[in-house]
Amino acid sequence: MQKLQISLKARAFRYLSMREHSRLELARKLARHAQETDDVEALLDTLEAAKFLSAERFSESLVNRRQAKFGNQRIIAELQSHGMARVEIDRLKSGLADTEASRAINVLHRKFLSEPSDHLERAKQMRFLQQRGFSGSAVQIAIRASRDTDVADLDDE
Repeated sequence: MQKLQISLKARAFRYLSMREHSRLELARKLARHAQETDDVEALLDTLEAAKFLSAERFSESLVNRRQAKFGNQRIIAELQSHGMARVEIDRLKSGLADTEASRAINVLHRKFLSEPSDHLERAKQMRFLQQRGFSGSAVQIAIRASRDTDVADLDDE
């Protein structure tokens, strides 16, 4: 029994129906299935022109998926790895900067239920946040924040 060949366009729509993709990511996925006569770049241009493929939607989707767990540095690095334009990254960076400290506090408090008992535990918690891509200032704010601190209060400051 032969496997039915799915057209490249149908495959692209299937990928895009599951979640937003960057142009670079979708090109990589489609290239694996392209025949000699298939023009992946032309298909991507058509999808962008028809608004099925959007760099803006992709970047906002990625930020929404990642911001609950990761800091700005990690999110920005991931956007860059997907080939996002500098202008788009700068636009998102300004929005992320406003919430980084409160996101760092949330991540830290979910992972570590109690405040650090000594300098070793404090260093461990700081490393955890740094590995998640939070800036030094956000890490400092999160470490100093009491486990009783309401994150909404910090957003007002």
